[in-house]
Order: sequence, then C-alpha cells, then structure tokens
Amino acid sequence: MNKVILMGRLTRDPEVRYTQTNNTLVASFSLAVNRRFARQGEERQADFINVVAWSKTGEFCSKYFKKGQQVGVIGRLQTRNWDDEQGQKHYVTEVIAEEAYFADSKREGEAAPAGFENTFGENIANSSEFQVTSGSDDDLPF
Repeated sequence: MNKVILMGRLTRDPEVRYTQTNNTLVASFSLAVNRRFARQGEERQADFINVVAWSKTGEFCSKYFKKGQQVGVIGRLQTRNWDDEQGQKHYVTEVIAEEAYFADSKREGEAAPAGFENTFGENIANSSEFQVTSGSDDDLPF
C-alpha cells in the first residue's frame, strides 16, 4: 500500500506548468511538515516535502493555495530518476497529491471564495451535504 497523508505549510506559491504532449496542468509546491517531537532544549525541526498535483487537483491548488498557508494533502509517494546533459544521474522522491484541503482555521472576517469548489469539482457553497446548525453539542445524535 502506498498512501501518504501530510499537513504542513506551503514554502512557496504553487508553480504551474502544462505538459507538452496533451497540455495537462501540473502544479508543484513544497510543504514544510513539522516533526512530531523535538529534543529537549532544541527547536522543533521540519521536513520539506515536494508535492505534485495533476489536472483538477493541481488547478485547485494553484488557484487557492498561497505561501505560508497550512494545507492537508493525501496522495502517494513516487520516485523517479534521470540523467542530465553531463551524464550525471539524479533521483527525486515526491508526493503525488490525489486530494488537497485547507487546514488553516478561517481568519476572522474572511469569506470563502465565491463559487468555491473542492478537489472533486463539486460546489461546496451550495451543497446539500453541509448544513449550518445551531444549538449545543447535546443535541447531536452521537
């Protein structure tokens, strides 16, 4: 099984390009993911992980993700290698994003973008799946 779940902050705005063969959108970005534990007296460290998002997921990331924002990504690990012009072999490991989510709390006074769509192209703002409720937690059926 190859499944990766990350939550971290974008180190830069997503970089967008299109494939030469079929003009498919590809968004690339890097996440700074904090390690769970820090040694006593030391600062917490982070790993910087490269993420690649294709097609609709890439479009979503390029449109709504910005440097410094905390996001969640679900995907798979992929490794690849190539030889450069000097014949030197290069290796890279990256996460191929299959799902991408906002992980920041909504800032006060900040509204969701008009016509906001999730990574599956569904319009969440008008979705019947999500309802605003009032009352206390005691009213919940679980």
